[in-house]
Amino acid sequence: MHGARLERHQKMDQSMATRMRLGLVHFMAWPELGSGRGPWAETVELIAKHPSFNAIEITHIEDPAERERVRDICRLAGLAVGFGAHPIILGQGLNLNALDEGKRAAAVSRMSELIDEAVFMEAESFVVLSGKDPGPKERKEAKAALAASLGELCAYSAARQGPKVVAEAFDCDVDKCCLLGPAPLAAEVAQKVASQHDNFGLLVDLSHIPLLGESPRQALEPVIDWLIGVHLGNAVLTEGMPAYGDNHPAFGTPGSVNGAAETAEFLDTLFDLGFLGQGKRPMVSFELKPLPGQDPELVLAGALRVLAEAWGRLRSPA
Repeated sequence: MHGARLERHQKMDQSMATRMRLGLVHFMAWPELGSGRGPWAETVELIAKHPSFNAIEITHIEDPAERERVRDICRLAGLAVGFGAHPIILGQGLNLNALDEGKRAAAVSRMSELIDEAVFMEAESFVVLSGKDPGPKERKEAKAALAASLGELCAYSAARQGPKVVAEAFDCDVDKCCLLGPAPLAAEVAQKVASQHDNFGLLVDLSHIPLLGESPRQALEPVIDWLIGVHLGNAVLTEGMPAYGDNHPAFGTPGSVNGAAETAEFLDTLFDLGFLGQGKRPMVSFELKPLPGQDPELVLAGALRVLAEAWGRLRSPA
């Protein structure tokens, strides 16, 4: 009995590994790392030694020596690396679509510095989020400002043979209230940037889809031509409940809306649209944030079980 179950799990792991590189948004699993300080090497090593993971998404690491240790761990373990600029953008109130040119330029300048760090870390992607949606009267100008900022970052990274610049779609009216949220708007910005830069793409997060009121197909189909990566996560939509909004709680959190069924629908849509498939292996990362008192490793173990159940429900993979 045990042998048959183990064999099924091994076949699932092999099937999954040919279609995607499973990753983790590391600085969400250990939220204290968003400050740039904390047990970076120790916790990255936990993921590097875990056989399920082929990728990791990190952020700014303040100590250069610790930065080098993390890079060497990832290199030795063969982990693909993504770099997320979110903690810096949100923590410093930066806005890539600011209509004030000085504020927009300051955001681009800080992101350029982080691209240099991402190059050192051998990252393949550099993920950013837009600033706030200024509302319908100024939205057109904000979209133009965002496209300009993303284009400048693409040019900067390309000149350094750096990572692809990736914009992530967030909610537009619940929590982060970002400009780059609804799929049609994300597609419009992406088309403008990608027409001039071949190192640009988009990222869609399962956690944000219910916050945007979209279905997986509504969120993915308009942007599929520019899609580079995806995140798997959860959300609570009931105001007043713990983890309400864009807080990426563990699967199974009371009041949350994503589980194995929703994850399976999301992955099936990605197969239908051709994003996942034999030999393509894009980065697909968990993004989950433990609530106070929760053990990150237990949250991660639960996520792996949800993914295993979702994978078993899929129509698409053999």
